[in-house]
Amino acid sequence: MSTVQQPDPSDRPARLTVGVVGAGRVGPALAASLRLAGHRPVAVSGVSDTSRRRAEAMLPDVPLVPPAEVLQRADLVLLTVPDDALPGLVTGLAETGAVRPGQLLVHTSGRYGAKVLDPALRAGALPLALHPAMTFTGTPVDVQRLAGCSFGVTAPEELRMAAQALVIEMGGEPEWISEENRPLYHAALALGANHLVTLVSQSMELLRTAGVEAPDRMLGPLLGAALDNALRSGDAALTGPVARGDAGTVAAHVTELRRHAPQAVDGYLAMARATADRALAHGLLKPELAEDLLGVLANRPGEANGTDGTEGTEGPEGNAR
Repeated sequence: MSTVQQPDPSDRPARLTVGVVGAGRVGPALAASLRLAGHRPVAVSGVSDTSRRRAEAMLPDVPLVPPAEVLQRADLVLLTVPDDALPGLVTGLAETGAVRPGQLLVHTSGRYGAKVLDPALRAGALPLALHPAMTFTGTPVDVQRLAGCSFGVTAPEELRMAAQALVIEMGGEPEWISEENRPLYHAALALGANHLVTLVSQSMELLRTAGVEAPDRMLGPLLGAALDNALRSGDAALTGPVARGDAGTVAAHVTELRRHAPQAVDGYLAMARATADRALAHGLLKPELAEDLLGVLANRPGEANGTDGTEGTEGPEGNAR
């Protein structure tokens, strides 16, 4: 069977020169991905020693220059700075005349849409918001992870095709997000991904305290199955003592957490309440069991168990706040 040889990206003429302002974990990875698609990174700026080393590793032979010079050299500029720094950066670049008419200006903030680039738009730039829904490590593996990654895209109507083309060239899938929905979209991703890291880290710490030598090995299959089930089935995938209404087990959990990891109690209670609400609404948690369970979850410190240290639950009246 014959195979068709794929063209080497280095044999293609570079269509756009690419610059990066902010050599954090995201910018160099996107620029490296665009280079594989035939574009040519020409300049990058970074402040810290870590960002400079990252840029040198991910974009070898690309000069490190000040932000204004990045814009001077590049047709397509990636603004990959923290969300809170983005509005001031855009305003400063526009006011100093660094922005050139016809220049593609792309930011990767999940929080903001295209309007944050209005100062650059007034200077003649073409604004795009392309947010990769991916966690980044700052290493070459990030380029591989972009394959099939969704991008939250916000762009003026006349630039939608350009935005779509850039995302596809990086191996991603464009998902159109309206300007007004950007903060909600970003909150959803943070809730799922950022909080997941916190939950998993807390779980591993507790397992180590319980004597488990390799908590990552124990959790890997469990969390992988839970994630797969959740993505496939949503609330129907809920399992565990909260979904079953095992109030005594949950009370024991709270007691042990107060003893060994008090910093995790508030998070456990908040997530357990949210889980109970969803399990109840989905019909998994029986109403007659929910009453005692919610009573346990409403406890103040010291009320999850009896005062003599034995496990027990109080009725909802005694626990109501």
